[in-house]
Amino acid sequence: MPSFDVVSEIELSELQNAVDNANREISTRFDFRGVEATFSRNENIVSMSAEGDFQLQQMQSILRDKCVKRNIDTRSLDLKDVNKTGKTCKQDIEFKQGIDKETAKKLVKLIKDSKIKVQTAIQGEELRVTGKKRDDLQQAIALIKGAELEQAFQYKNFRD
Repeated sequence: MPSFDVVSEIELSELQNAVDNANREISTRFDFRGVEATFSRNENIVSMSAEGDFQLQQMQSILRDKCVKRNIDTRSLDLKDVNKTGKTCKQDIEFKQGIDKETAKKLVKLIKDSKIKVQTAIQGEELRVTGKKRDDLQQAIALIKGAELEQAFQYKNFRD
């Protein structure tokens, strides 16, 4: 029986390349000359530190541009609160990995309400969709792509 998995992953090596490119751009930009501003990455969390809120907003824009160039979907960004300590402002950006239970339930409900003849099963941080026909699975993929959810999804392990 044909099936595929719906996952939400980002390539960590591409994320590291985006962070490196963003640091390189900050070092060459005129508006960041003489300012202590850096990006650092720890697993799927990118930390930004700068001297002011305006510079943090500029850094968010730079990071988004670099992520787009590296084919990292920016819907997976989760901005945390700004922490001000003395002269520096710090902000963490978490890149969402995996599908949480609430989003998985929304996807299952979306597929069931569409009356496509497929079965869905939540398997940890993945969603397995099975059906009798390949066309039904392709309709399910098109439905998920068309849904306005706040997360990027990939489709893998497509089997006949």
